Amino acid sequence: MTIQVFGHKSPDTDSTGSPLIWAWYLSEIKGTAAEAKLLGEPNTEANFMLERWNLAKPAIMSDVDAGAPCVVVDTNNPAELPASINDADVLAIIDHHALIGGLKTKGPIDITIRPLACTATIMHDLMGDDAAKMPDAIKGAALTCILSDTLEFRSPTTTPHDRAVAEKLAGDLGIDIPSYAAEMFAAKSDVSSFSDAELLRMDSKEYEVDGTKFRVSVLETTSPATVLDRKASLMDTMTSVAAEDGVDQVLLFVVDILNEQSTLLVPNDLVKTVAAKSFDAAATGDTVVLPGVVSRKKQIIPNLKL
Repeated sequence: MTIQVFGHKSPDTDSTGSPLIWAWYLSEIKGTAAEAKLLGEPNTEANFMLERWNLAKPAIMSDVDAGAPCVVVDTNNPAELPASINDADVLAIIDHHALIGGLKTKGPIDITIRPLACTATIMHDLMGDDAAKMPDAIKGAALTCILSDTLEFRSPTTTPHDRAVAEKLAGDLGIDIPSYAAEMFAAKSDVSSFSDAELLRMDSKEYEVDGTKFRVSVLETTSPATVLDRKASLMDTMTSVAAEDGVDQVLLFVVDILNEQSTLLVPNDLVKTVAAKSFDAAATGDTVVLPGVVSRKKQIIPNLKL
C-alpha cells in the first residue's frame, strides 16, 4: 500500500511542504510508494510555495483508513491529526515540537523529534548525502518551509543549523533570501479572500491551561493593519468558532514580522487575564502589543497562564 505522508490540520507552509519532501524521498530514493496528503486547505503562503515551484497541491483527506500506512510530520499531537489516527499504521514521526503523547502504534516505529525550527531541516539531515539529489522543486519547498518557520531567521526558534541549511539550499537554487522571503511574506499577508472564521482557524492549535481550552491562532503578516482593521468582526466571530470547535476561547495573535512583535486581540476579561499573567501586559483596550513575541511554539504557548 502507498504510504500517506501528512502533517497537522490547518496546514501551514511546513505542513504542506514537508509531506511533499518526504514523499519524494520515500518514493524516489527509498523505492517505497508514498504520497503527500493535506488535512485541510493550505494557507496563502503555502499556496505561493506550490505555485512558485510548480508543485501539485496534495489531495485533502478528512480521515485515515484503519491499517493504512502513514508517516506523520510536523506534529505528534493526536488533536491535530485525523480522528482515526490510532487505527492507522503509523510508521514514523518526524517533528520539531514538544512530545504530546496519545498516539498509539501497531509496533515500534521510527521517531525523530529534534530541537530545530523546521521539519524540513530535520528531513534534510535524515536524507544525508541523498539530500543533494533533491530536484529544484523539492529544494524550493524545503527552503520555503525553513524561511517560513523561522520568519527569515527572526524567530527565536531559529538555530544556526536551520540557517545554514536554508543558505545552502538558496545557494543551490540561486535564490536571494531577503527577496524571496519578501515574496513569501507578501503572499502570507494577503488574507482579503478569507472569512473571519477562516482567519481564526488558518494557523491555529488547541491548547489547554488549567482546564480551560484555547484555540491559539497566529497570523503572521507584514501588514498587521490589514488584519487589525477587522478586529471587531474577528472578536465577534471568536464566540461562534469557540462553540463550534469545542474550546472555551480563541486567542488571536497578529504577528508583525518586520517589527518583530505581536498584537493580541482582547475581547473579554478572560483574555485580559491571559495577557496579564502570561506576558505581564496590561490590556486597557481591545488589543495589547507584545514586543518581541513572534513564536507560538517558544514564546506564546509555553507562557500561557490563567
